[in-house]
Amino acid sequence: MMSPRVRRFALTVHVSTSVGWLGAVVVFLVLAVLAMVSRDLQVVRSAYLVMEPAAWYVLLPFAVASLASGLVQPLGTMWGLVRHYWVLFKLAINVGAVLVLLMYTQTLASLADAAARTTLTRDELGAMGASPTIHSVLALALLLAATALAIYKPRGTTPFARRRRRRPGADNRELARRGADPLSS
Repeated sequence: MMSPRVRRFALTVHVSTSVGWLGAVVVFLVLAVLAMVSRDLQVVRSAYLVMEPAAWYVLLPFAVASLASGLVQPLGTMWGLVRHYWVLFKLAINVGAVLVLLMYTQTLASLADAAARTTLTRDELGAMGASPTIHSVLALALLLAATALAIYKPRGTTPFARRRRRRPGADNRELARRGADPLSS
């Protein structure tokens, strides 16, 4: 278990990186919508050219930092990594989003390469699709779902937690001594 001071620091890092990731996705969504609807060829090209480095240097670092700090939280607190379904769902959302983002960077690279070609017309650039917008909307929905899970902490313990509760262990005795139930919430 982490000391209260270390726990608060770790939580601050996790919340900060998660909020940064959420904000970066919103900005990325704005760029994607601009690329999709703008009639100005330079705006469309610029949006596509900015998306690739934004993914590598903003989205991905925030996503990985959120994942790493999100792993520290349950491992150092009473929540545990595999005791509550909401923690597992948040982990699955985060890992899935990072993997999709890593794969999607190839698409962003090809969009940026196409936008860099000066021979493309507005119709050709527009035909590059709504993919960045769709991915951004889905990412935003997943991150908001993870935020809601963190705030509401729906009840429900995993079979692992239920088995562990039946056999008293040092962790449960220590938490009981402090007056905390490791499986509540």
